[in-house]
Amino acid sequence: MDAMRLLQSGIAGLIKGENLTRAEARGIMGAIMEGAATPAQIGSLLTALRIKGETVEEITGFAEAMRGFGTHVLTESARLLDTCGTGGSGIHKFNISTASAIISSAASVRVAKHGNRSASGRAGSADVLEALGVNIHLNAEQARQCLDSIGICFLFAQIYHPSMKHAAGPRRELGVRTVFNMLGPLTNPAGADRQLLGIYDRNMTETVANVLKELGSKRAMVVSSLDGLDEISISAPTLVSELKDGRVTTYEISPHDLGLSMHSLEAVMGGDATENAAIITTVLEGVINPYRDIVLANAGACIYVAGLADTLSEGVEKARTAVDSGLALAKLDQLKAMTEELSYVS
Repeated sequence: MDAMRLLQSGIAGLIKGENLTRAEARGIMGAIMEGAATPAQIGSLLTALRIKGETVEEITGFAEAMRGFGTHVLTESARLLDTCGTGGSGIHKFNISTASAIISSAASVRVAKHGNRSASGRAGSADVLEALGVNIHLNAEQARQCLDSIGICFLFAQIYHPSMKHAAGPRRELGVRTVFNMLGPLTNPAGADRQLLGIYDRNMTETVANVLKELGSKRAMVVSSLDGLDEISISAPTLVSELKDGRVTTYEISPHDLGLSMHSLEAVMGGDATENAAIITTVLEGVINPYRDIVLANAGACIYVAGLADTLSEGVEKARTAVDSGLALAKLDQLKAMTEELSYVS
């Protein structure tokens, strides 16, 4: 079936409430990535999917196609962690997953942080890392060198997923969350097999965890808090769907389970890239405040998912040690220095 007929057939089925097979989803996303789909077709597809609700098979097929079109970082992917989340919560917090990635790396987790600029005018991970002095424009070989040398790298989505340009216009014009919000965290260019993945929709945590299982992830926590954050919250319980030993289990955790205090949601709000960079710097410097607690919660989960802690609370303690010892701030300095050095390598 040619691309036009495949897309038309897929859209027609979705409008009737039918699910795509994994192979159909893979073919349709392949057509989009090749530039064979029109903006009207992409917009119709995304809208119909959003109304029907995405299945494990559909998201898995889309992610497989996107992975095939992306640029890959050739490094050892075993026990490699990503903290990329979906975004789209609509809550203007600071860049918790970015701070968590730095602290996790300081606690001996290998981290390939995938991320992008903000689509909402606030600060995405790429924006805040730039504000912190990190060179985000590393190609695949430079990213590999950075990861192998200091245990962390940043993978700027615009560099590694150039085929996404074909969907950029329809996504922007629709102005609503679509399946592409979920696909970013599922397409890490270095093939990370461990993830802490924050998601905006609590109804999708098990679905996304099962997609990660289908895609070959070894350990993952897909989290969505009851106060609307796409992070582990310190203001409310958080719903977790955990992938471990080939099984997905769902449960709730509270700040008290992690040995942390409750704080208001307003206490962890952020601003633009410069403001968020300043917040992250205070956290890495060891300042005791709610910003620190929410980062410790999420960094602790990263350390647990990476297999370097037996429990979430133990992960939090290791994250706290990484900060209070000065290792986390030193890790940021390493990342800044290494990416600056690599920027001068042709």
